Amino acid sequence: MLDKNGLIAKFIEIYGGDASDVRIFSSPGRVNLIGEHTDYNGGFVFPAALSQCSTVAVRKTDSGLIRVAATDLPDRVSLDITKLGEYKDISWGNYQAGVAYVMQQAGYNIQSCDILYHDTVPFGAGLSSSAAIEVVMSLVLATFSYENGATDKPNMIELAKISQKAENTYCGVNCGIMDQFASAMGRKNHAIFLDCKDLSFKYVPLELKGYKVVIGNTNKKRSLAESKYNERRAQCEEALEQLKLAYPEAECLRDITAEQFENGKTLILDDLCRMRAEHVVYECDRVLKSVEALAEGDLRAFGSLMTASHISLRDLYEVTGTHLDVMVEESLKIEGCIGSRMTGAGFGGCTVSIVADSAVETFISEVGKNYEERTGIAPSFYVSEVGDGGREIL
Repeated sequence: MLDKNGLIAKFIEIYGGDASDVRIFSSPGRVNLIGEHTDYNGGFVFPAALSQCSTVAVRKTDSGLIRVAATDLPDRVSLDITKLGEYKDISWGNYQAGVAYVMQQAGYNIQSCDILYHDTVPFGAGLSSSAAIEVVMSLVLATFSYENGATDKPNMIELAKISQKAENTYCGVNCGIMDQFASAMGRKNHAIFLDCKDLSFKYVPLELKGYKVVIGNTNKKRSLAESKYNERRAQCEEALEQLKLAYPEAECLRDITAEQFENGKTLILDDLCRMRAEHVVYECDRVLKSVEALAEGDLRAFGSLMTASHISLRDLYEVTGTHLDVMVEESLKIEGCIGSRMTGAGFGGCTVSIVADSAVETFISEVGKNYEERTGIAPSFYVSEVGDGGREIL
């Protein structure tokens, strides 16, 4: 683990100079406790920011370039701030370029700088490494723009929207707002109950007395752009258009209640589109019930809702795949695990489980052994703390 002094030393090794003008910013990855594939349907989600982060050391320059490096990659990129629209196809650095381009188009004064990324969010694991990268980049550039007198003090919700727009329009991934919002707005020891339709939200204390949140990484890499993510979004949009024949006031699938869906589902002509919509409608209901369960301290009810979410994602939304299913199956065999589900877009990545303190060691050992026997891949586990959102830390 690289601490702040180590990160600054590495920065100086790459870019020269001394530590006097080097600053450090950080934004976290996130785990979504429940509410999957609902965000881009205007639905409810329930994420929490993680202690795993994208942390950067950065220094202002007058070079006219944004130079980007990472502690764990050999790649180095130089982004000309007068040509930020030209980097969509680079293999690494396009997220950073996209954020800078969208901000420039929105009127931010883009400051040239040298920046070094140190990422502890596993890439491609479904813990929103991309959102962490985007949000910390937007926070750096917004802070510099404010200091240059060009824009107001950074607004973290606005930066979440900018980061999402960059991923949508520059990187070509039609993600919803949840990942960037959780990365920007996370609060230590709280989950965020977020209404993705209007971005109203509230913090919910995450008091898992006697239990831990255990994240299981299948180590089956996935990529949003290469997955079926955009296809699922299109299927949901098609289902909504057909449901509007009965419910013209509906602006998104979230506006359709479970009762309305049951009464109107025959309007959805395509079987797959009907399945996708059924998942979204009932998943939104599960989020509401989960927030109530946690407020009442009923962890077992919450765990049951998590498991029901996974079954729906497996059978109706079809985004789990063998590796995630095996991980959940093995997790639920462990006494002390009261709920388990995939988290993130799916097709690999991570699960999230609620595990009794006394069972955590057994959980990691037994699930790890059985998963590897069944898949041939050694998994990783994180007993993660719930941390704060994007911020300057030095």
